[in-house]
Amino acid sequence: MNQDQRQARLLEIRRVAESGPFHPSWDSLETKGVPDWYIDGKFGLFIHWGIYSVPAFGSEWYPRQMYLRGTREYEHHRATYGPQDEFGYKDFIPHFRAERFDPADWAELFRDAGARFVVPVAEHHDGFQLYRSALSRWNAAEMGPGRDIVGELGREVRQRGMVLGASSHRAEHWWFMGGGREFDSDVRDPRFADFYGPAREAPGDTGGWDNYLESPPDTDFLDDWLLRTCELVDLHRPALLWFDWWIMNLAFKPYLKLLAAYYYNRAAEWGIQVAINYKYDAFPTGAAVFDIERGQSAGLRGLFWQNDTAVQKNSWGYTENQDYKTASDLLGDLADIASKNGALLLNIGPRADGTIPEPERRILLEIGAWLRANGEAIYGTRPWRTFGEGPTRVAEGAFSDTNRSPFTHEDIRFTTRGDVLYALVLAEPPDGSVAIRSLGLGDLPLAYGRPIPHPRAASVTLLDGERPLSFRQDDAALHIRLPDGGPSAAGPRALRIQFAK
Repeated sequence: MNQDQRQARLLEIRRVAESGPFHPSWDSLETKGVPDWYIDGKFGLFIHWGIYSVPAFGSEWYPRQMYLRGTREYEHHRATYGPQDEFGYKDFIPHFRAERFDPADWAELFRDAGARFVVPVAEHHDGFQLYRSALSRWNAAEMGPGRDIVGELGREVRQRGMVLGASSHRAEHWWFMGGGREFDSDVRDPRFADFYGPAREAPGDTGGWDNYLESPPDTDFLDDWLLRTCELVDLHRPALLWFDWWIMNLAFKPYLKLLAAYYYNRAAEWGIQVAINYKYDAFPTGAAVFDIERGQSAGLRGLFWQNDTAVQKNSWGYTENQDYKTASDLLGDLADIASKNGALLLNIGPRADGTIPEPERRILLEIGAWLRANGEAIYGTRPWRTFGEGPTRVAEGAFSDTNRSPFTHEDIRFTTRGDVLYALVLAEPPDGSVAIRSLGLGDLPLAYGRPIPHPRAASVTLLDGERPLSFRQDDAALHIRLPDGGPSAAGPRALRIQFAK
């Protein structure tokens, strides 16, 4: 796309953004609302896959770290591949062949895992697009795999009834390769400026990642960001558009309004319900869906939100030394998140050849087995008057997903559908008995200070196997006896509680 075509396209983007029903103003965008498919779906899969899966060292930030002198990645790269001016990040592209990538197999696995939406990374910080683009030659359809990864996967995902999303991490590319300008490397080579550039100084290099003003992108970069994002929207029509944190830089604000209005108006034209994810305060509440990276909410949130985390503790992309979470722990997190009016977006990291590592397949299938037996307590539910009870406190905010004690059998989370209450017991009781103190018969103080008694339970059913359970209810709690033998799948015990009319 030449410069005249780019300018014409920018004018067209502005025309669509201003055409309605939404307009590029926060007042207009805050009326958007959240799609029912999203609130009901609760569980989706994120996929970090790209060139960085070839070195498979450190994390998906290998392309940045390999150009920062003194890092493990820098030393590993020189020892393994040679100096960065002789073998740079671009030289991994021919080795990113995806020769065993089978989008139908992936989609089958994702469906079996119980995912309701799937979000491949369309472009990570490294600037390599996993779809065919008219804006850059550095994409998977023209280099490496020679395939439009997002397009192929999207078709298979939709054929199986799941919703396709896509993520763009392009904003961070402004500074991502900046270390390569500090010494002899291929980042300095003008032949590759359209891949590595702009490679400016990162905000973290001079004052912190949370600085809203530092190292602002220039107009050319912001225009390119808008063009790329709108191209992704038009080519693949994702129903969920996910952004990483650096769009919070104040230089992006007018562009975020244009992009959101364009996306929402195009979705209205196509007749699909869509949403945008954001972190920190990049968007005002109501204009998009708040996302917490590797962290949860300590309490019930009034507005629908999302936690994005990974099956791996140490990386988002594939590395050769992954430290995995367990399916049971992830299901406990899913129950906690759903009880607090949220959704879980769980990441996997395929190998460079396109295979999903066996530990990750196993985790997904274990999650799927639990959801087949107990998904009634997750899908389509809404929060109760309290999210739950128990001694374990979940830390608030980002990067806290491993910063707590394991859930106990006293930790219980609640969801509802209609007049049914679901109680999810987050760990197996050692003696098989559950006491739900939130359902004791003692008076419950309501508005205006008028206490009324709790409703009496009429039946309690274990969803796994649809087994009715014996129970008794007193002033202190609803006491339930679980059957012997343990659950059929790893994860919380899910109870359906119905009350006397």
